[in-house]
Amino acid sequence: MKIDRSSWGRLRITGGDRVRFLQGLTTINVEQLAAGGHAWGAILNPKGRVLSVIDLANLGDEFLLACEPQLADKTRALLERYAVMDDVVFEAVTGPAFQLWEDPVSVWRAPFEGGAGDVRETDVAAERLRIRAGFLRYGVDVDEDHFPFETPLAQFLDYGKGCYVGQEPVFRVHAQGNAARTLRGLVIEGAAAAGATIKHAAKDNAGTVTSAVDAGDGTTLALGYLHRTAWEVGGTVEINGHRATVRELPFS
Repeated sequence: MKIDRSSWGRLRITGGDRVRFLQGLTTINVEQLAAGGHAWGAILNPKGRVLSVIDLANLGDEFLLACEPQLADKTRALLERYAVMDDVVFEAVTGPAFQLWEDPVSVWRAPFEGGAGDVRETDVAAERLRIRAGFLRYGVDVDEDHFPFETPLAQFLDYGKGCYVGQEPVFRVHAQGNAARTLRGLVIEGAAAAGATIKHAAKDNAGTVTSAVDAGDGTTLALGYLHRTAWEVGGTVEINGHRATVRELPFS
């Protein structure tokens, strides 16, 4: 399905310092991002918490940054705040754009393309695929209270890249291996909504549902943060009195 992204914030980033600047500000290994390629990542605060989730495409002489509509102004302000003595220029880009989602894996891999999409991201079919992919919605599934390694952004973290804002706490937790929670997929045998408490035999308050959608077969597809005592893939938890199976992201 062609997911419409025309409302997303997009910035063209040019200037002689663009690679060095973005390398030091984002979790993306910009120096290793080949021309024509793109990658998901985040801008963190110095404590390693997620301020913005971004897609960055290398277009050769420029980069194209994309983020959710509600993050557009915040993300540009962050870039401008750090671009004190750097030769970088930010220019807003508008016009139709879409991503081609074919399956849960492709949701994180699909590049932004020019042209009109024919499916709104709020449509039920799109929401089901988004949840199966673990594709984050800022302010819903991730915010300034979360570390990137607690989310599917973990798959894109490059622990071999150089310093960037927020790197130290992220690397420290990775080295110690002691994350307290992680985002998992959930298949609930009944109805549930975002905000529902997740219960587990070992912990009465084992987490919280962040996103949920009716799967159309009597079950509910959901995302939720689970404490380490409850995040085992294939395990079961209880949500709204219903049994739920924990799934690794993405799941089919």
